[in-house]
Amino acid sequence: MPIYTCTAAQGSLTSELKALLAAEITRIHADINHVPPAYVNVVFSELPPDSVFAGGQPATPLILTGWVRRGHPQEEATRLAQELSSATARISGVDESQIMVVLQDGPARSAVEGGRVLPEPGKESEWLRQTEA
Repeated sequence: MPIYTCTAAQGSLTSELKALLAAEITRIHADINHVPPAYVNVVFSELPPDSVFAGGQPATPLILTGWVRRGHPQEEATRLAQELSSATARISGVDESQIMVVLQDGPARSAVEGGRVLPEPGKESEWLRQTEA
């Protein structure tokens, strides 16, 4: 259901680091938002080093953006962003001052996965039962 895109300069993340980051992003999201890990999608986008800037200067920030369903408590959304930032720094070795985490939320009805409109937060079990039927 959620989709996270990790954007970084080419070559700044090894395949091993990507796998570790994807696993930790998945774990954190599943724990905080109480959804099965299989619901969490993580993709990596690498840009040439001359295409990444911060403050108008060439840089190597690591940017994690995520689309999540609207309706989760704000305290949990803030905690999610903070934990994702800390984990990304710890795993990637990038100083946390160079990491940006942005969570964008939207109504579940604005997204379709597997041909089905996503359930509202808290309605996942019912949605799963319909999938299995």
